[in-house]
Amino acid sequence: MAEADGPAAEVIAPDGAAQICLVCEHASAFIPQRLNDLGLAPEHRLSHAAWDIGGRELAIALSRILNAPLVCARVSRLVYDCNRPPTAPDAIPTRSEVIDVPGNAALSETDRAARVTEIYEPFRSLLSNTLDSFAAPPVLVTIHSFTPVWFGVPREVELGLLHDSDDRLARAMLASAPDGLDTRLNAPYDATDGVTHTLREHAIPRGLQNVMIEVRNDLISDAAGVSRFADILAGMLTKALAEQEAT
Repeated sequence: MAEADGPAAEVIAPDGAAQICLVCEHASAFIPQRLNDLGLAPEHRLSHAAWDIGGRELAIALSRILNAPLVCARVSRLVYDCNRPPTAPDAIPTRSEVIDVPGNAALSETDRAARVTEIYEPFRSLLSNTLDSFAAPPVLVTIHSFTPVWFGVPREVELGLLHDSDDRLARAMLASAPDGLDTRLNAPYDATDGVTHTLREHAIPRGLQNVMIEVRNDLISDAAGVSRFADILAGMLTKALAEQEAT
């Protein structure tokens, strides 16, 4: 990353008092100028392929309600997907759904290693240091959004609660989901799709309760939708944690 591009990741509300660490790996559609938009067609430049639409806004709203620190990536997942390890082929995708990414098509091993060094490692270190800064072990919650139509197939699910090997928090939140909201466990993805890297890398080894939240992006496309889901998720998370403490 050039100095003018700024850091690869940032912490919002670093002094938040809640014992919760929020994460948004796909918060930004930013592509460094030297990469020439990765050769993307203009109509794809700000599409769901480049970032999780509404994810950053939702994560910030949730951070405010909960008074919790939030670690955000500042670079498009098409440059490097911070929710993938360097060994994953889709960490630097050449294609996302039906969208080609020409700028990633013929990268050398040196180019790939540079992306890891410049983007993934700073993000990973910042998240790890943020988790270390808590006085007691926090809960790790990652915030994502997903497109309503995938390969031409509509998705009915509205809210997904995903887990890796530790399902405690995902199941507890599912039990407190509001009526009328299509909420499902491990949908529209699950751990076999390789989407739980952050949980596996940072929460499981530390024994932290964790959950990956997926909201359909048409439901958080404006301020009203973001506010609605921030309230819903804050309520579900708070209730789930309180009930677990009581048992």
